[in-house]
Amino acid sequence: MRVVIVTESFPPDVNGVAHCALETARHLVRRGHEPLVIAPLGGGAPGAATWESPCPVVRVPSMPLPGYPQVRIALPGRRLSGALAEHRPDLVHLASPFVLGARGMAAAARRRVPAIAVYQTDLGRYARTYLGGGAATAWRRIRAVHAAADRTLAPSSAALLDLSEHGVPRVHLWPRGVASRRFHPGRRDPVLRSSLAAGRELLVGYVGRLAPEKDVRLLAETSRLPGVRTVVIGDGPSAAGLRAALPEVRFLGRRTGDELARLHASLDVFVHTGPYETFCQTVQEAMASGVPVVAPRAGGPVDLVDHGRTGLLVTPGDGGAFRDAVRFLGGSAELRARYGAAARRAVADRTWEAVGDQLLGHYEAVLADRTAVAA
Repeated sequence: MRVVIVTESFPPDVNGVAHCALETARHLVRRGHEPLVIAPLGGGAPGAATWESPCPVVRVPSMPLPGYPQVRIALPGRRLSGALAEHRPDLVHLASPFVLGARGMAAAARRRVPAIAVYQTDLGRYARTYLGGGAATAWRRIRAVHAAADRTLAPSSAALLDLSEHGVPRVHLWPRGVASRRFHPGRRDPVLRSSLAAGRELLVGYVGRLAPEKDVRLLAETSRLPGVRTVVIGDGPSAAGLRAALPEVRFLGRRTGDELARLHASLDVFVHTGPYETFCQTVQEAMASGVPVVAPRAGGPVDLVDHGRTGLLVTPGDGGAFRDAVRFLGGSAELRARYGAAARRAVADRTWEAVGDQLLGHYEAVLADRTAVAA
């Protein structure tokens, strides 16, 4: 099967959309298919991991994402149509389509090639957060683009419901994979943990983008708990403001690869504060690392965290609720170990290979539907 994967944003070590596109391409190659990736030119930050492509890549002009210049977003142009014509795909895979993806959808339609659209970014809430409005306009665009797809894939039940309520047809569930061999309890490093905890009894950490929609300021009350050291791993437009607002927190900057895996596994409790996650990959990586999770009872984490077994779900936007959940888990090492082991078991089999095979099932269903209609 020949597949063109169009990703709106880049690079994969910073952006979840691009990371998922990269893992999709890797899996297609593993299964003997022929993917081509179309991705924005430029992007990345000093110290960014080298992106090793498993397949040919066509790079198109791009611009910095408004409010988050570390990420590049693609601009439509002739290269996309030319790449589709040259690769002659059986199917087009559009990762979080909005601008470049919409052009890719139109190009696929002209060639009568089926298209799958993967929903991953809540652009309506992004518009409200960064632009102060425009959510209705964003949803009109999302609905128009996704309605033209043969199938839309949502990463969580919350995202699926959101799409359906906004009138997007033919929506199916497709979650994200996790590198469960990399994110593993065996990566726990007592020396690293001790250096980060700095004599405190409990090491609590957040991993993710430092941006307004992530509500990282809600860690303030947690960071003031006696015996607790809170660390934040990540970068983004809110980094400077958060450093000033959270003086008790240790900021480690952006980390990737095996270093990130060691940090995940060395935490005692993982906390994610963002209430608008369509999936929340870092929650899944913490669970694969054998760490109990505290997350909002909203969006993607509701599918991932089994409240009272693998972690705790709390009221979104309530810093006191996060603090109380951390204090509860901090009171018992045995409880944390039990939650962490259950978390690992819950996600260990959700590898990118397993999730990639589910994606191939969606591809095959779409291709079969097109064949049936043509017949």
